Amino acid sequence: MLEREFEKLYFKFRLNFLNNLFNGVKDGSLNPTDSYCLEVIFLLGRPTVNEFAERVNTSLPNASYRVNNLINKGYVKKTVSEHDRREYHLEVTKKFTDLYGANASFNTQLMNNIREKFSEKEIEQLEGFIKRIVDEIMD
Repeated sequence: MLEREFEKLYFKFRLNFLNNLFNGVKDGSLNPTDSYCLEVIFLLGRPTVNEFAERVNTSLPNASYRVNNLINKGYVKKTVSEHDRREYHLEVTKKFTDLYGANASFNTQLMNNIREKFSEKEIEQLEGFIKRIVDEIMD
């Protein structure tokens, strides 16, 4: 059944991601909330503190506390907005991308396996389906 197979795929991606993300928790530099906040900041792509607070449904003071904590740990930096010098955008640092990069190796291995086991036509079809899901269905 489509739903079950898609759910299994999603769970495999999610579990791999969480294993890699929580490696920072294991070494003591992050707690689970930090890891979650980093993921949100990364996926939002340079949000303001206010955008981050809205996305995680928390107060601006709490979001500022979380962000400052991540800045102090070296995972996030603030950059001044080009459009409004009073506003800052949040960016993850190399320290985060190095931690997050473990997820990229999983994706690389997955893509290598797909290229080995699928025909070129199947890969084109898969790519088309994924593109349609991302472009049309998920918006």
